[in-house]
Amino acid sequence: MSRARDHHAWNGARIPEHDGGHYESWFLRANHPARPLAFWIRYTAFSPRGRPDARAGELWAIWFDGARGITLAHKHSLPWVACTFARDRLGVRLGEATLDDAHLRGALGEIAWALDYTRPRPPLLLLPEALYEGPFPKAKALVPAPMAVFGGTLQVAGETIEVRDWVGSQCHNWGSRHTDHYAWGQVAGFDDGPEVFLECATARVRVGPFSTPWVTLVVVREGTREWAVRSLWHGARARATLEAGRWSFEARDGRTTITAEFTAPAEAFVGLHYGNPPGGEKICLNSKLARCRLEIRDGTEVRRYETRHRAAFERLVDEAPRDIPLSI
Repeated sequence: MSRARDHHAWNGARIPEHDGGHYESWFLRANHPARPLAFWIRYTAFSPRGRPDARAGELWAIWFDGARGITLAHKHSLPWVACTFARDRLGVRLGEATLDDAHLRGALGEIAWALDYTRPRPPLLLLPEALYEGPFPKAKALVPAPMAVFGGTLQVAGETIEVRDWVGSQCHNWGSRHTDHYAWGQVAGFDDGPEVFLECATARVRVGPFSTPWVTLVVVREGTREWAVRSLWHGARARATLEAGRWSFEARDGRTTITAEFTAPAEAFVGLHYGNPPGGEKICLNSKLARCRLEIRDGTEVRRYETRHRAAFERLVDEAPRDIPLSI
């Protein structure tokens, strides 16, 4: 039976008992309804391969303020004995910071949060459902709570920010190694399409000494209607362009063609060091204030949407560009 509509099943921890290496993250992000403001909070379990004594919990928080040109980013690692991860539901504790399927509480550096959220939409799977239990790909990702609506308060550098009806998501990803290179994008409500949710990624992985072709997967929802390119076969035939601060793609499946473009200036990004379970690290270039243009062609029907600064846009690379600071 499909678990596609069960957010509890998709949020339970997948941390293995063996020491083969594993990362697992639950992150939440949302944008102000009108202003260029956004938060990103990430609860992570990290276990390096062959080093069970080095397992740790990681708490991350970023505040994006595009109006003032300010980005604050913090990370803290905690010993494994200070962390708990539920396997049957969303239930994470990293020291004093907590997360469940309706609340998140915590503090880190100049950022503290006391937020509640609702889940008005069913989970969204970017991959075909069967691939979430198989060995390939090594990294899995989905959105248990798309179009999540947040309320509560943030404390940022001594300022209290009231969060009322900020829309975003709660996401879950895990794997035995990070995808070698990817671009990931998400929009939870466009300026001219507040009910439209976009989830997409272009990625490639190494298989021995070789790299796979770029594969682009994309899902768009508007209310109960969905357009998707989830097939790896169709994803490998998509066209994608990745440049500094810009990512565009065109993906097709049957009569549906989805085209999107994400752009953001260097100052809208922050660089993060992500430890890789097999060893080494990757660099995540992270923005939650990107612009996105989306077009959906379904037969003769054409839909177009745009947002000026409500798009999430990330890239995973080996080295950071010189014009993007590495904050964590």
